[in-house]
Amino acid sequence: MEQTHTSHSTATTTPGAQRRILVVEDDQTIVDAIATRLRAEGFLVQTAGDGPAAVDTAEAWQPDLLILDVMLPGFDGLEVCRRVQAQRPVPVLMLTARDDETDMLVGLGVGADDYMTKPFSMRELAARVHVLLRRVERAALAAATPRSGVLRLGELEIDHAQRRVRVKSEDVHLTPTEFDLLVCLANTPRAVLSREQLLAEVWDWADASGTRTVDSHIKALRRKIGAERIRTVHGVGYALETPTP
Repeated sequence: MEQTHTSHSTATTTPGAQRRILVVEDDQTIVDAIATRLRAEGFLVQTAGDGPAAVDTAEAWQPDLLILDVMLPGFDGLEVCRRVQAQRPVPVLMLTARDDETDMLVGLGVGADDYMTKPFSMRELAARVHVLLRRVERAALAAATPRSGVLRLGELEIDHAQRRVRVKSEDVHLTPTEFDLLVCLANTPRAVLSREQLLAEVWDWADASGTRTVDSHIKALRRKIGAERIRTVHGVGYALETPTP
């Protein structure tokens, strides 16, 4: 089991000050590069090099975000994600060496919020981290001042106050990202939103290179609420289908 390392960064004025990030990766070169960049951004960083160390460190240190490689010794990143999310909800950015959509969908299915395929730029990784943490802050603010009532679109119900979704009166478990994506589509039912619009609204990420992230989350959301409820407009984007009045 790899020993964890704690950053002693004294940065206090950057947006990342006091935020804790656990980097789980068995390639020391990648670990060092990620940790160096995040510490420069003002984050506190610990690292783990295998599955068991990651779960133990997450439980003891209570990080604000995980950067998690899929392939790990001990047990893989998917199992780490499952176990950590069972302890407490935490945003997860998964790293994968393969540009395999199946892996991405499985990762999203166990609670990951976003993913990046190696190789990636440290600049983009840092930007994604800031985006995920801003989304957590916005979700906490929304929970403190929730919208009243339940939005009903046929057999689909969205409870904003409790951040719960039901289909045919059955609860559907969505990740925070999936919930925000569904709400974004539901705010203008039947209207087509481009991938770029969804990326900007849900992820606060304006770079078109991330539109595949939208596609993968849409696929994961379809598997949970029913594929027929989200319409694809090829070359444009997606729309939430609603019953005809």
